[in-house]
Amino acid sequence: MAKRKRPKAPRGPMGGMGMMKQIQQLQEQMELAQQALAEETVTATAGGGVVTVTATGDQRIVSIEIKPEILEDADAEMLQDLILAAVNSALDQSRELATDRLGPLTQGLPF
Repeated sequence: MAKRKRPKAPRGPMGGMGMMKQIQQLQEQMELAQQALAEETVTATAGGGVVTVTATGDQRIVSIEIKPEILEDADAEMLQDLILAAVNSALDQSRELATDRLGPLTQGLPF
């Protein structure tokens, strides 16, 4: 049985230590971008502004506001639907924000 030769690590600016340094820089940039996302917020509403949900760029709901007038004539099921719609919209916006911020950092990576 013939021995297989192990491929050699690439040499030059993209190989060896140069590649490791680039990966480390990318990791640092990703960490900074993720920290910034945790501080950015998006806001979504439902029911014409009756329910407002705010989420961070790292998909955490930080507030839910319900206008008191909806409580006077709304049934529980309608209010639940409005909250659910606003939360899902806020999370969608949060994911889009994360894609916008992190996308340029991950383009071209072989994952």
